[in-house]
Amino acid sequence: MLSRDFPEIRELPLFREIEEAHFEALMRGAYLQTFPPQVELIREGDPSDFLHIVVEGMVEMFAAWNGRETVMETVSPVAAFIVAATVRDAPYLMSARTVLRSRIVLIPSQDVRNVFAADPAFARAVVTELAERYRGVVKHTKELKLRNSLERLANYLLRLQTLTGGAEEFDLPIEKRRLAAYLGMTPENLSRGLRSLEAHGVTNDGARIVIGSAEALRKLARPTPLIDDTSL
Repeated sequence: MLSRDFPEIRELPLFREIEEAHFEALMRGAYLQTFPPQVELIREGDPSDFLHIVVEGMVEMFAAWNGRETVMETVSPVAAFIVAATVRDAPYLMSARTVLRSRIVLIPSQDVRNVFAADPAFARAVVTELAERYRGVVKHTKELKLRNSLERLANYLLRLQTLTGGAEEFDLPIEKRRLAAYLGMTPENLSRGLRSLEAHGVTNDGARIVIGSAEALRKLARPTPLIDDTSL
């Protein structure tokens, strides 16, 4: 694969400052694949053979235990995932599957580790990426442990509204059952939560959300930068 084929990858913070020769080396060993929806890309517990970069579509990260499954996050273009396992040469802690038809760039993990050892700018970018991921996990854990389900839903909608530029109407980016799992709710609790938010100015029709009063919703949600950001 040629580096010029996907300039958007070069512009990712992870690769923006990397030496050109090192970036070329990564791209020479990489290849692009197109996957239909609902294809399992990786499985938790397997060796981390590749760093994955979503350039089109959507990927869902999930985990399972004792017959139960939960959504951990969704990844949209252009973004890398499973950076920590790649750098540590450790097993995947999450599985991943496509939600939509997706194009994925796969970079061999050994190539990533080689460049990590040779390129200080890339190493700093990896550390920054992992630090941001860690802080995101802490924020999400705080949300799950400190907020009730209605507060979690209200804050999610406020974050989503911010991402849409403050629009009063927008569509949920993922299916409701996936959203429920991400927020630590059952689909039934999510439906009840949406009905409860009508008292706070929120209505919905399928995936369509209408926030009639952001002020009323914020009064319920009480967002804080120590938990909330625009990373959904």
